[in-house]
Amino acid sequence: MNKQDTTYLDQLEAEAIYILREVAGQFEKPALLFSGGKDSITLVRLAEKAFRPGKFPFPLVHIDTGHNFPETISYRDNMISRIGEKLIVGHVQDSIDQGKVIEQTGKNASRNALQTVTLLDTIAENKFDACIGGARRDEEKARAKERIFSVRDEFGQWDPKRQRPELWNIYNGRIHKGENVRVFPISNWTELDVWNYIRREKIELPTIYFAHEREVITRNGQLMAAAECLNMDHEDHIERKNVRFRTVGDMTCTAAVESDADQIDDIIEEIKFSKISERGARMDDKVSEAAMEDRKKGGYF
Repeated sequence: MNKQDTTYLDQLEAEAIYILREVAGQFEKPALLFSGGKDSITLVRLAEKAFRPGKFPFPLVHIDTGHNFPETISYRDNMISRIGEKLIVGHVQDSIDQGKVIEQTGKNASRNALQTVTLLDTIAENKFDACIGGARRDEEKARAKERIFSVRDEFGQWDPKRQRPELWNIYNGRIHKGENVRVFPISNWTELDVWNYIRREKIELPTIYFAHEREVITRNGQLMAAAECLNMDHEDHIERKNVRFRTVGDMTCTAAVESDADQIDDIIEEIKFSKISERGARMDDKVSEAAMEDRKKGGYF
């Protein structure tokens, strides 16, 4: 990485730290949404730079679908033990047991959409007025419509037509009772920026981001990790392939890509020449042309 690249990463880092400190200064009960993916892991590193040697002015919140990759959960627990911060876990299974959501059935069943209800309940229960997320504008076109401070109404819903201007990096966190704000400190970063920052900072990641041999099945043209939650039957042929995951989510909707990139430098080179977007491996984004926007309007982060 040359000096110019380092300066660019320094600028992105400084902007993100400024935003995190704005959240701490403007809100009474913020939280950091932690998925166990590389973007939320990057947010944790940025929070360490923003607030150490003190404690974070917010807990980490993980919405557990019950169908997460085991490697992600293991990483989450080890990280929390290392950094000594508070973790709050909302369980989709609890929402199912309480009758608030109905679990899908069939081969393509997924709990991914159900986590919105669990998230909104967790926000309400803990009275969070701001939730920090790792979404980036380059991920998906609905993400590109977001402001850094994105207001949600008292029902957790997002209206892309009612967003506040953010001129001169001035962020308005004023909200009415019941509303909350989703905050995206790395909104201006790209997937490549995140990986270059991870390399520079020597940040450890869950092993599924790196090429490894795994049992997979092909479903809807995508390689999926063979798991009981995929409701496999006799039509599903299990193979062992060398794969990695570009994005981490629920196992039922996150596809792998064939790859031999087992080092960060190899992954960065692979991304440079990829013709498929990062979220091209997310089955939940393929439901409709406006799948992400519809979920965001319903309260998805």
